Amino acid sequence: MPYIPPPGQPPETDLFSEPETPPATRPRRKRRGWTLRLTAPGFLLLLGLNLALVVGLMLWLSHLFGWPILPAAFSPTSRVVDIPLPSATETLTPSATAAPTISSTPSLPADSPTPYAVTDLTQGLILLSLDEGGRSHLFAYQPQESSAAQPLPLARLTSGPWNDITPTLSPDGQRVAFASNRSGYWDLYLLDLPSGQVTRLTDTLAYEAAPSWAPDGQWLAYESYQGEQLEILIQSISAPAEPIRLTDYPGADHSPAWSPRGRQIAFVSNRSGEAEIWLADLDQAADTRFTNLSHNPLGGEYHPAWSPDGSALAWSSDLDGVRTLVVQPVLQPAEGGTPASPSERWSVGSGDWTAWSNDGSTLLALLESPQRTYLTAYPVHTPGLVLPPLPLPAAASGLSWGSAALPLPLRDPYRQAAVLTPTPLWRPALTALPADSGGRYLLSPLADVQAPHPFLHDLVDESFQALRAHIAIESGWDFLSTLENAYVPITAPLGPGMGNDWLYTGRAFAFTTLPVNAGWVAVVREAYSGQIYWRVYVRARFQDGSAGIPLHQQTWDFYARYSGDTVAYEQGGALMEGVLPGYWIDFTRLAAIYGWERQPALSDWRAAFSSARINEFVFPAGMDWRTAMLELYPPEILVTPSPVVPPTRTPTPTLRWYRTPTPTQTPTPRPTFTPAPPTTTPSLTPTVMPTATRTPTVTATPTPR
Repeated sequence: MPYIPPPGQPPETDLFSEPETPPATRPRRKRRGWTLRLTAPGFLLLLGLNLALVVGLMLWLSHLFGWPILPAAFSPTSRVVDIPLPSATETLTPSATAAPTISSTPSLPADSPTPYAVTDLTQGLILLSLDEGGRSHLFAYQPQESSAAQPLPLARLTSGPWNDITPTLSPDGQRVAFASNRSGYWDLYLLDLPSGQVTRLTDTLAYEAAPSWAPDGQWLAYESYQGEQLEILIQSISAPAEPIRLTDYPGADHSPAWSPRGRQIAFVSNRSGEAEIWLADLDQAADTRFTNLSHNPLGGEYHPAWSPDGSALAWSSDLDGVRTLVVQPVLQPAEGGTPASPSERWSVGSGDWTAWSNDGSTLLALLESPQRTYLTAYPVHTPGLVLPPLPLPAAASGLSWGSAALPLPLRDPYRQAAVLTPTPLWRPALTALPADSGGRYLLSPLADVQAPHPFLHDLVDESFQALRAHIAIESGWDFLSTLENAYVPITAPLGPGMGNDWLYTGRAFAFTTLPVNAGWVAVVREAYSGQIYWRVYVRARFQDGSAGIPLHQQTWDFYARYSGDTVAYEQGGALMEGVLPGYWIDFTRLAAIYGWERQPALSDWRAAFSSARINEFVFPAGMDWRTAMLELYPPEILVTPSPVVPPTRTPTPTLRWYRTPTPTQTPTPRPTFTPAPPTTTPSLTPTVMPTATRTPTVTATPTPR
């Protein structure tokens, strides 16, 4: 592929950067060989020739940059397009239609980051995509008051029966590019902040998301699902044209980040076998354009973000499931340098989805916990916190931090979105308690659910059925119609280490692992506070782009322990090579919306598959295990040794497939089920529940269960 020169010269200023300083003068090379002595007339003649050469070169450059060369597309077999590539030479004026201003004198920042002062988070607007009512919508946040803007609480910008994710602010702070499936498929959209108007940019059946702005505000780089893998495309928003394909390599390429200087794009790629940060130089040919920046075979790297002056990159590094923010300097090809080595990077703190402040001093990030998401900020060059972890109302799917403020008062579209409060996803329908219940709750049967004991707590059974209907509609098949366990009677033993498991409380369920073995469920390993958790993804039945999104992370392979690899055996498996193809639904995230939390793996999960607990979800409602047990049982049950009844055989699990399940709207009469203490002598024939006695007999020496 031919060399692609930049179509324009750099501007005097960049909307993202601090005032720039000229680069340091390079040291002169030592002269070698013979030297030439010139007389005064000869020196004047040579000087005149040099001046003529310089003037001619300047005229040629002026002519060249005044009439840009048409760039070639990025694929090896692509044709020449009639739209120039974006560069750092153009900047947008506040008007979206105004002509860009071009500087005549290039100016590059210094090679090393400037030691900025810590910002107070008063400047700029924070954009988030948050879960709400089973969907994801865009929210704006201005944490503190400043001279330029008033404090703005978390304000809803979009609403509707669709998902809006991965927002990013334009360089001028007036527009938001984001991905949405409001048309039935994932496409890119533009939100004009001053007016609230939404414009559709792409219209394809393939998944398209994670847009990143070019510094001129006229181009977007984004990820697209092409041929069962993610690729990076470039799209002009100023003139209609076919997108330019930047990557075409075996392995997933996603999460692009356009450099503020315009000639490089950072992205995540699995082409080396691990998720690492790569750089694409737009001025190089296709076979020499890409460079591995992170070189981290021990963990994955995600969500790169450029510093405002383009001198450094920040991203999230995943080591054994723990996400850590790292910063690494990046020298540009125009500076005559090479990318910095991994030894020059440093850690800032824990988090993901990072964004830089306008002055380059602070990193905003999303901090994940097993059941909660927080917003936090770190200083880049010194240890500490700028913003203590601020709990968010739900999980986030994108983060952006711009220099502009949201115009106040808000426009009509924003006010209309603010009043559209989502309806509750489910409501409990309690069964009347008998007079002698002692204030304890009942168990409710799960209609049309296969399980050894198809019952759940009367307060949570409606939530389970609502979650079941939602995942069935999203995935196209009834994932929760067959359970490994729902309620487990107190007389039924569980595996080692699960004596006080939540399954006894009626507030937990465990889906069958058959879909895991069949490839319809994938899991991702995550670590929090030294404990291992699993994120569960359910494969969409219809792989046409109408449901789910492609995976971005490598999944865990439990069967790798049987491959003969000693490391995989000791670690209980290994990461799968590459990223699984297809469209998937994040079941863990969807379950959290309905109140169901995942459980950490037991300490022996590497040796026992059941101890991994990838399939168990709990509805704790803020209580501990003993309090939950006392909602069903009298206190005597928890201190009296109970006889053990042999467990019943689990029915053979069967999967049912539905394209559009329709849950019943009118509740049907349900039989009530009252738990009671077991008898001291077990029955020879296993039953669903032991026979109740009015006054249980307490042994002389109580033993805690």
